[in-house]
Amino acid sequence: MEITALDLGLRGAAAGLFLMVVATAFRARPFTVLKGLGAAMSMGGAAYMIVTAPFVPKPVLWWAVPFLAANPVVFWLWAQAAFDDDFVVKRWHGVLWLIVVGIGICGFLIWTTSPVLARACFQSLSVLALVMALAAAVQTVRTWSADLVAGRRRLRFAVLASTLLFIGLFSVSDLMAISPASVGLSGSLLSAIGMLTIAVLAGWAVFQPLPVGSPVAAVTVDPPGAAATLTRIGPPADGDRDAIAPRLLRRIEHLMAVERVYRQEGLTIAVLAAKLDLSEYRLRQVINEGLGYRNFNAFLNRYRLDDAKAALADPSQRAVPVLTIAIDAGFQSIGPFNRAFKAETGLTPTEFRRDALAGAQSAGLEKGGSYEIGQSGSEFG
Repeated sequence: MEITALDLGLRGAAAGLFLMVVATAFRARPFTVLKGLGAAMSMGGAAYMIVTAPFVPKPVLWWAVPFLAANPVVFWLWAQAAFDDDFVVKRWHGVLWLIVVGIGICGFLIWTTSPVLARACFQSLSVLALVMALAAAVQTVRTWSADLVAGRRRLRFAVLASTLLFIGLFSVSDLMAISPASVGLSGSLLSAIGMLTIAVLAGWAVFQPLPVGSPVAAVTVDPPGAAATLTRIGPPADGDRDAIAPRLLRRIEHLMAVERVYRQEGLTIAVLAAKLDLSEYRLRQVINEGLGYRNFNAFLNRYRLDDAKAALADPSQRAVPVLTIAIDAGFQSIGPFNRAFKAETGLTPTEFRRDALAGAQSAGLEKGGSYEIGQSGSEFG
């Protein structure tokens, strides 16, 4: 009875925290995709805590099926939104959610009439949970080194790791028919402890706002090759004065705009930090808090895309393949270049080149026409 009471108490605390996260997410402005996915995931956590608690009649499970079945998909989407600043929810994400919810509802409805088929439905959801957890882990690892927001790197990775551990343990135990009780543990209490840990971390993420990386200074070099100049956008906090020192910002801008190190193959934040004789942590802080970038790749792409646009608009390079221009600018392949270019300009590289060269040709014709008219006028004058 003592263990059951502890279990119920932990479940109540976890469900309460999850519901607080939901309420806070919906009240926060602006309401973002990340907040919406976090609220949906928290609703799934609260539903799980309630319907799997001791003494709760299982027939009441029907209302929680959409939350429980689709939570792995929601979690995967949340990880995408949390770790990828360019993430956009697409129509097929909604289709996937509907399919998963349909499988869950189907398994619940046929449990009494066809338990074998229902069991197959639930096992397929367990497999899906493992696949989604693995995909979220890959997303975390893939974007970990490029993330410049210190709070997001620490806190969201902790939330992700805890959730991955929970999903993995219980999905594997379901697939292999191994219960925590078989190794001397209370499965209900174990799940309550795990979910409470996740709820605490989720609550911390909501009630302790992460730094957003708004810029306080900008450095420009105009024209190329000239000395870098600093433009102050807003006053830095006292603790950030050294991190965004104008001298350090000018050194970074000189490396990027003058030496064009962004063209270097395999350039990472560690390599750039070594060139500047800085620690990685310090360089992340400078780029994030001093220049306003949340992602290292976005910082590099600012220079790479400007380089590519200049080459595409150059009439003397009209015969140079787009792939060559992309590689010369520092991109590793044509796919990421095309996506970044389209997101930046709204045009494909080919469309941009066509419009830029047409504009240059039109300007040249106008200039030539003006000259001819003026020349003939002088002859008649």
